[in-house]
Amino acid sequence: MLKIRLQRAGAKKRPFYRIVAIDERRQRDGRALEFLGTYDPKVDPGLIKLQLDRVDHWVGQGARLSDTVSSLVKRARKQAAAAPSEAS
Repeated sequence: MLKIRLQRAGAKKRPFYRIVAIDERRQRDGRALEFLGTYDPKVDPGLIKLQLDRVDHWVGQGARLSDTVSSLVKRARKQAAAAPSEAS
């Protein structure tokens, strides 16, 4: 089964995560099918860069979101909805 989950990167005590589509049987840092975005939890508030159209594509193909990625997608959608209204 496909999962959209976090893949850790960054230095010791300085985490940085990639959001990836990957087969759930692969190890955490194994080869991903597609790179979908990034999450930096050290910035306040956490910096999320995400390709929402690609996330929707993979979910349409049957991929499941991990709990953490699910909450990050919700936050990214709120930010995307708020951004056009701020620009006006």
